Amino acid sequence: MAEADFNELVNAAERLASEVEGTGELPRVDRTLRQVLEASHELWARVTTTGPQDIQANLLLGSKGVDLPQLSQKLESLSTRKTFEPLDPVPDNDIHSYLKNEAENAILTLIETTHKRTINSLTKDHRKKILWEWKVDKGKLLNSLIGRSGSLLQLPKRTEKTVLNESVYGTKSCLDQLEMAYAQCLIEYNTALLEGLVKPNLVEKFTKVAESSNDSKVSEMWTIVSYMTQLPPQSKEDVLDTRNSEAGKSKLISQARKYLENRYRQYMESVVASNLSQARRGGVPGTYSLVRSFVNLRVPGGYLGLDPAEVEGRPLWASIYYCLRCGDITGALQCIQQAGPGLEEMCVALQELKSSPQQRLSPPLEKAINSQYKRGVRNSTDPYKRVVYCILGACDVTDEHSEIIKTADDYLWLKLCQVRDSDTSTSDCMTYSLLQTLVLEEYGEQHYSAKEQPHVYFQLLFLTGQWEAAIDFLMRSDRLAVHGAHIAIVLHELGLLAIPANNVKAPLLFVDPADPKPMHRINLVRLVMIYVQKFECHNIYEALHYYYCLRNIKSSEGDDMFPICVCNLLMETRAFEYVLGTLEPDGCKVPGLIDQFKGNKADREAVTERVAEEAEQRGEYEIAIKLYDLIGMHEEVLRLMSTLMVQLVARVDNEPSSLRSRLFDYAQQVSARYSGIKLKASAKTAATFFCLRDLLIFFDQYAEKQYQLALDTIQKSRLVPLKMDEIEPMEKLFHGLAEEVVRVIPDVLLATMNILYSQYTKLKGENQPMNGELQETKEGQLAFLRERAHALTTYAGKIPYRMPGDTNARL
Repeated sequence: MAEADFNELVNAAERLASEVEGTGELPRVDRTLRQVLEASHELWARVTTTGPQDIQANLLLGSKGVDLPQLSQKLESLSTRKTFEPLDPVPDNDIHSYLKNEAENAILTLIETTHKRTINSLTKDHRKKILWEWKVDKGKLLNSLIGRSGSLLQLPKRTEKTVLNESVYGTKSCLDQLEMAYAQCLIEYNTALLEGLVKPNLVEKFTKVAESSNDSKVSEMWTIVSYMTQLPPQSKEDVLDTRNSEAGKSKLISQARKYLENRYRQYMESVVASNLSQARRGGVPGTYSLVRSFVNLRVPGGYLGLDPAEVEGRPLWASIYYCLRCGDITGALQCIQQAGPGLEEMCVALQELKSSPQQRLSPPLEKAINSQYKRGVRNSTDPYKRVVYCILGACDVTDEHSEIIKTADDYLWLKLCQVRDSDTSTSDCMTYSLLQTLVLEEYGEQHYSAKEQPHVYFQLLFLTGQWEAAIDFLMRSDRLAVHGAHIAIVLHELGLLAIPANNVKAPLLFVDPADPKPMHRINLVRLVMIYVQKFECHNIYEALHYYYCLRNIKSSEGDDMFPICVCNLLMETRAFEYVLGTLEPDGCKVPGLIDQFKGNKADREAVTERVAEEAEQRGEYEIAIKLYDLIGMHEEVLRLMSTLMVQLVARVDNEPSSLRSRLFDYAQQVSARYSGIKLKASAKTAATFFCLRDLLIFFDQYAEKQYQLALDTIQKSRLVPLKMDEIEPMEKLFHGLAEEVVRVIPDVLLATMNILYSQYTKLKGENQPMNGELQETKEGQLAFLRERAHALTTYAGKIPYRMPGDTNARL
């Protein structure tokens, strides 16, 4: 028995060995005990590592009704190998396989094409978004990087808010007293324009503000602006074309010389007044006696190298030069007449100069003066005689006459006297454009120490007609930027400022290749935005008036810049009601700051519409709805209300401040105000709005379990049938419903079915004993509810709309 048992064990062992060794396709694997131990440790470590994660995943997904092991098995069973593997070739006579392959090829091609199209669309949209963001950031950078130097704009420290610099509307201001005074003058000017009053002199107003600053240099800058803007009415041509015309240049030169001569006369009076004993002026009034006294001080007796000719014991040519320098040609003529014979040609020249409107000699006489200068005067040791000839005959324009010309004012006056027309001048003559180039480019800021003497460089630029470059220079100075901004505004209001044509994104100082050199244009839009950005959030009213200065400037898209700037301001400050006003529930409008600009209703409505459109593009529909409502754009109000309501109509909540509650309240206000008036909206838009408003009421009643009222509401809306004979008409009406209403139909069907089911179960659950008649009535009511439910399910199956999820099953 033992042997048999032993034999059986041997046979069993052999069978097991053969099974282990196997004869199948798998190779035999031999492992030592150490390898088995290591593999066991590896498996154990893997199980202990992933175990807690699997447990957590099971707990998380199990709470949502997901069976993780079953889901894993389904995912493992999925394979794309069969779906996208190459199709097997089929013989031509196998029509069934051929058609199958063609169908699969078409599907694969469609998938691949759609995939490529989707990727391209995403890439394009992504790139467009990045470019838009870069454009916005670039605009911010350009607003801080101004001027040719490219240095960062050093913004001044925020002004301390005090009671002394309050805004017009009593709010704390970020403007100092000087800036507030400028703003007040601009507000008064704009108000006069809007009310149709006589246009105030803005230059005078700003000049008085500058004088109140007790800064003589700033006051002098505004005096220069006052002189240079006394020009004849401008034509409708381009500003630079008018400025660079011969008449325009002649007037600019005349005004610049007039300013420099009057200023020098004041200087002479101050010098004489401080040295009365040496000047020996006497009691004779007038410029001639002033020049005599000044010559006594400046050219005392014994001055070497002077011409022997004298007048009343004083050097003749010095007296003539200083008469010309202070603009007294009559005094210069009086000097030459008293000097005696031998100067008849010079006397004729001064008489002609006095009678000339342009204060310039005729070409023949100028040529004669030139000849005299070249023959002998050039070599004269009297610097005053040489400079007088150079002034009258525009001789030797490269000679700077450093013995006499000591200041930038003197240099500029001399060069202005020597400027001649570009079409009649020769290569050795001074043209107006050449003078401008010398000041701006040849010498420039470094030569004139512009950082230490900004008023000097500004004066040179402005008096040579380079107003845009002068303003740009001021804007790069923290202390003078406020004056530069208001000088630009003044010039623009007078129609004298050169700005880029429909290019509001240009740099602050812009060079148009079509303009004559070295003229520039200044981007007034960028300038105003740079100036306003530091106080626009606190001084909104003042900011609006500065933006109003941009009302006639167009963007590259042709839009008015005033609404655009106000729109950007409001999107930044969120002061919609404060600026644009609001509507009371009864429809009365509460005016906002924009109503102060009552000169043009179209402008105010354009601003509001622009802000509403921007808010809509940003997805801020509530704000857009109120703004559209403010200007009576009924179509947009109802359209956006419908867009919002369709998202929230079935989501009932009890929060009074929720979006749904606010929408419902505003929908009720709109319904009350729009009833009885002619709507500026299409019939379909209005019908969609009123239908969704009724559905808001329906779902509120449904949530509050006011089932009968809810059924009455839905029956009046005629959206779903509650009788079998209503199915056909309702199905036809379905085709005319707006998309917003169609999207709510599944929720309406489910809510209505729930109401019917609740009524059915409640009625059926009543166990009170009834007689035959009551029982028959109850059965009739149950049958009535079943018919209504049947009408709903039939309607749901017949309408051409794919219900979401398990709506049909739940119905």
